[in-house]
Amino acid sequence: MNICIVGLGLIGGSFARAISTRTGNTVFGFDASPSACGKALAEGAISGIATDKDIAKCDIIIIALYPKATVEFAEKNINLFKENAIILDTCGVKGFVCEKISALAKGKNITFIGGHPMAGIEKSGFENSFASLFDGASMILCPSEDTDKGAIDTLSSLCTECGFDRITISTPDHHDKVIAFTSQLAHLVSSAYVFGEYATEHSGFSAGSYKDMTRVARLNADMWTELFFENKENLSAVCGELIANLEKFKVALDENDRDKIHSMLSDGNKRKIISDSL
Repeated sequence: MNICIVGLGLIGGSFARAISTRTGNTVFGFDASPSACGKALAEGAISGIATDKDIAKCDIIIIALYPKATVEFAEKNINLFKENAIILDTCGVKGFVCEKISALAKGKNITFIGGHPMAGIEKSGFENSFASLFDGASMILCPSEDTDKGAIDTLSSLCTECGFDRITISTPDHHDKVIAFTSQLAHLVSSAYVFGEYATEHSGFSAGSYKDMTRVARLNADMWTELFFENKENLSAVCGELIANLEKFKVALDENDRDKIHSMLSDGNKRKIISDSL
């Protein structure tokens, strides 16, 4: 197959590297940064810098851009995609993106499937991408009810070749509710944590727990701001739930209620054991 990857940052660049080295497909790529395009070509991640002519002959187009830019690319190029082409996005929110692009694809002989690779590191850009980024990770796919099963199977097989060991099928609405808790809230909490009074005095006093809690505070503020606000209702809800749970701990401490603290810690331990087994 001919595959085009639009956006050669961490995710797009890693897809390009994985597909080029692990499959027999031909990869074209494009990025707004000439430097990223040049590096991807020089390092063999892509076979060529994608032109409109290249995009028009591709069987799969992977759009690895921010949500609004993803929709804008689809709007601009929807009539360029070849018949029976499969379009996959990689955004961290699905409701906004799937609604917009599904509407564009309606009535055209192409297939759009929303996607979200559950993999990443704190660094961004093509220079930090690597072919094994997705090894052992989950790929979330959000097809519509009438999506052709063959297209889902094609993407699933490609993702498996890229290293994903689990394909999770979801609806956009369910995805956004769960991801607000499992991903977005974690980034928000980590960012809030480093505003603490002793964050600049942790050297010599911190170990794994502090480093784990603050790791994802090293983030791309442009991207995460957009993701937060495209999913703000769900994120606000889980943020409120966390605040309420923290307040319970604070009240128990203020009231010197050791039994309450012990009970909540014990219950939390049990919930963690259960969640780790899923």
